[in-house]
Amino acid sequence: MEKQKNATGRRKEAVTRVFLSKGNGKIVVNDKDYKEYFTLTYLQNQVELPLKTIESLDKFDVKINAAGGGMKGQAEATKLAIARALLEINPEFRPVLKAAGVLRRDPRAVERKKPGKKKARRSFQFSKR
Repeated sequence: MEKQKNATGRRKEAVTRVFLSKGNGKIVVNDKDYKEYFTLTYLQNQVELPLKTIESLDKFDVKINAAGGGMKGQAEATKLAIARALLEINPEFRPVLKAAGVLRRDPRAVERKKPGKKKARRSFQFSKR
C-alpha cells in the first residue's frame, strides 16, 4: 500500500487532520463526502484549492478529520493541512503553493471579552437619565 502523508491545519478554533494518499480524487470529511459536509460551493472550492493549484485534483485521495470551530474555519484549516501534506509528498510544490497563498496560517482569532464591557469592545448602552 502507498504510504500516506498527514498534516494538521488550524484556523480560528477549528483543527483538521488530513491524510493524503495516491488515489483518484476522493475527498472524505468525517466519513462523509466533502460536497455533502461543506454544502456551500465557496467552502468546497477552499478545500480543492491546493490540489487545483498543482493540477492534481484527481491524483490523490484525501481523508479529513475536522473538529471545533464552524464550517468556514474547518474548510480553511483543511486548505492549509492539504497544502502542508502536499509539501511532504513533494517539496518542489512549495513555490506554486506559496504563490497561491495556501501555505499561510491565518492568525486571526476572536478577541477576548474585557471586564466592564458587553463584548470585546462593545459597551453597554449609555443612558443619560
